Amino acid sequence: MESTVITDNKISMQAIISDFKQLTKVGLSLSVVFSSVAGYLLAIDVVNYFTLLLLAIGGFFMVGASNAFNQIIEKDTDLIMKRTQNRPLPTGRMSVNVALTIAILFTIFGLSILYSINAKTALFGAISIFLYTSVYTPLKSVTPLSVFVGAIPGAIPFMLGWVAATNQFGMEAGFLFMIQFFWQFPHFWAIGWLQHEEYQKAGFNMLPMGQKNKGAVKQIIFYTVIMILVSISPVLKLSGAFYIHPITAVIVALLGIYMLYFGVKLHKSEDNIDARKLMLSSVLYITVVQIVYVVDKFLH
Repeated sequence: MESTVITDNKISMQAIISDFKQLTKVGLSLSVVFSSVAGYLLAIDVVNYFTLLLLAIGGFFMVGASNAFNQIIEKDTDLIMKRTQNRPLPTGRMSVNVALTIAILFTIFGLSILYSINAKTALFGAISIFLYTSVYTPLKSVTPLSVFVGAIPGAIPFMLGWVAATNQFGMEAGFLFMIQFFWQFPHFWAIGWLQHEEYQKAGFNMLPMGQKNKGAVKQIIFYTVIMILVSISPVLKLSGAFYIHPITAVIVALLGIYMLYFGVKLHKSEDNIDARKLMLSSVLYITVVQIVYVVDKFLH
């Protein structure tokens, strides 16, 4: 009897942890932390590990809060879509009050920790949570332009690391922001392409002009080209203290061309398989580019 109770407790504890991870989207939060850390490493000469730890934890809370608020607002539409109907709120495994408590605590912890680094870092963290929760999420059901708004909080983490390290928002942080900002469009729209029918059921318009057609892919290709140009532009030394070597620019350009290749393939085929490859190549792009930038910095 006792072993059954222990097993039940273990299962329910696992379920609670699993729900908590789903509510705060732990995987996504960790990728944001990775971006912030990369931005920090690009800005410093000597690593302050305590600041780096604060940035990682504060950034994690910041994104977790945004995701939790998002799922509270969208609990009814989440129930409609296959991809989201098993989340803790639509299924009723977690109450809105519990989720709201987590979201508020994460906001307070996240912003307090970022504030302990410097006030500017906390300010950008607050802007990120506000835009994602109060502007992007409600706009999703209104206009495809919501993706532009969503790209702002999505682009803040890379830049946040620089601001945390330097207490400055200047040319360099602006470039890091732009790289991740333009990257979001092909990335989001590839997901929007794959989930188009599901999103439509929930009343969301995520593709440009709301259409799953060649016009949408033309936009994807256009923003991918801009992303590549912005990503290699630090080689021209126009971006203040943030610059890259020509060889690094070539590596970044090749990664971008790899992504562009799937964009062009999608334009020809309009097939979900190519949209998936584009989405995966975009994840590869942003991860490897950030690593390559950091390696480049520590080599010169």
